[in-house]
Amino acid sequence: MEPIIGIDLGTTNSEVAFAADGRVTVICDGDDGIVPSCVGLNDDGAVIVGVEARNQAVAAPERTVMSIKRRMGSDEQIALGPHRFSPQEISAFILKALRERAERHIGKPVTKAVITVPAYFTDAQRQATREAGEIAGLEVVRIINEPTAAALAYESHNPEDRCILVYDLGGGTFDVSIVRIEDGVVEVLASTGDNRLGGDDFDRRIVGHLLAHLAKEVGKNPPETPQLLARLKMAAEKAKIALSTAPFAMVEEDYLYQSNGRDVHLRLELARESFEAMIEPDLRRTMEAVNRALKDAEMLPSAIDDIILVGGSTRIPMIERMLEEKFNKRPRSHIDPDLCVAMGAGIQAAREMGLEGTGVLVDITPYTFGTSAIGDIDGVPSATMFVPIIRRNTKLPATRSEVFYTVHDRQEAVDVRVYQGEHPDAEDNVLLGNYIFKLTPAPAGSEIVLQFDLDLNGILKIRALEKKTGKTIDATIENAISRFSDDQLAETRSRVAGLWSTPDDSTGPAGGAAEMPVEEIPEAYAPLFRRAETLLADLDEEDRDEIVNLVEDIREALRENRTADAEALRSELDDALFYLEG
Repeated sequence: MEPIIGIDLGTTNSEVAFAADGRVTVICDGDDGIVPSCVGLNDDGAVIVGVEARNQAVAAPERTVMSIKRRMGSDEQIALGPHRFSPQEISAFILKALRERAERHIGKPVTKAVITVPAYFTDAQRQATREAGEIAGLEVVRIINEPTAAALAYESHNPEDRCILVYDLGGGTFDVSIVRIEDGVVEVLASTGDNRLGGDDFDRRIVGHLLAHLAKEVGKNPPETPQLLARLKMAAEKAKIALSTAPFAMVEEDYLYQSNGRDVHLRLELARESFEAMIEPDLRRTMEAVNRALKDAEMLPSAIDDIILVGGSTRIPMIERMLEEKFNKRPRSHIDPDLCVAMGAGIQAAREMGLEGTGVLVDITPYTFGTSAIGDIDGVPSATMFVPIIRRNTKLPATRSEVFYTVHDRQEAVDVRVYQGEHPDAEDNVLLGNYIFKLTPAPAGSEIVLQFDLDLNGILKIRALEKKTGKTIDATIENAISRFSDDQLAETRSRVAGLWSTPDDSTGPAGGAAEMPVEEIPEAYAPLFRRAETLLADLDEEDRDEIVNLVEDIREALRENRTADAEALRSELDDALFYLEG
């Protein structure tokens, strides 16, 4: 059977999915499956796509193109180094990279694809997308709307009849669609949106804020060179992402430019409240579109059964709050907002191949985790108001944090209580643990940041941070989620054992060098190794090899009890990670 792949060609990121063995998966290639929609020329003049192109955007903005999707359907010619390309050609480079990724995964040539586009795309933009596919050597068997693809992914997991609202806010476009799912048929009842509204606009607002800060600090406007703007855009994007799960983000960039003979550096803490104030007019525009979609579908908010969030920008907490206020129900994001369109495209591709029974597998938390605080419950003052931090149906792993404030001057301690449940009164939920956090004497209103980390194994980790001093406490709650019954666990172990190919004990995994068991690594080294593991996917090959080699050298030194060597290598690894994280 000739393979057909599903592609989400996004403004910021793109993905490719394929159906096999009754399920649809986003294809990974040593990464998480997300390919930056970025095209560049390297130092040798060769085309590069994805992470490699994005990594050079700051150093070589004249040889790098991002957010090409916003220009699809136009006659604009895009400069890429000494060359000029149409938007279709730039997009074709991305599609070609996705096609080759799929071929490596499937093991055979790929010539056909389903490609998604925003529901609000014009005919010219759709045709340009089809042409980009043809340039990349792909027969575009079908173009489907992104909200429809998201609904397909949703329907595969929720086959019952429903009326859903799909809120799709990506890097460069916004769609809202009302979709009816009935007897396995997905019907779009209304669509509206804005082809020039998305995360890129939010990044620009942060960049404007950073430029104003620099002007104030230095006393005159900074030179808005391509290199400076590229660095600030990257910093803005990192801050925006951080503010989706934390109340504050630190923006730090050294040696931005020179003014009056001295180097200018940037160090600015950005609060989520400030960021949300910057983008509130844009988000209000999206809610106006929601109202239009309801009017077009001739529906009241109460007729919507579910709200589906699509696109990375929907991780902004204010969006969830606005939608909940409008519909009196929480939006669902149990399918990864970055991946659900690609999975829906993969489902449609499977249907084009004549396959049945395709499905989507996700791992979520079935519970809400939170803490208690002084507040109101149904308008009545209470000392046990439940404050959700990680909501049920959140995809795992998940990290979320919120800021709280002390009540009294020179408050000596705070009782951090961790609950599982959905009731607005924390005491009606399940108490998982409580921890006394000794405070540094300070005025009332001092900030305490509480962070929850819930991993794939159902282990909940708690961190409380006294923001002014940096003092922390850490705690771990085992089995916050009971994943299996005893019988299910035994069955799963048996199935995994039957599928797992055990290597010879003397060689370790895949016949490579023997590896020190994780439990034998001293606790002092574990956080450093976790930092390295988290960073690896975003590094280029040279830096990745350096980090991997340092980790292996530390492991070897520990196995041979060369403590001094291990400590020296540990310091070297810490320095390397600090540099790469910056």
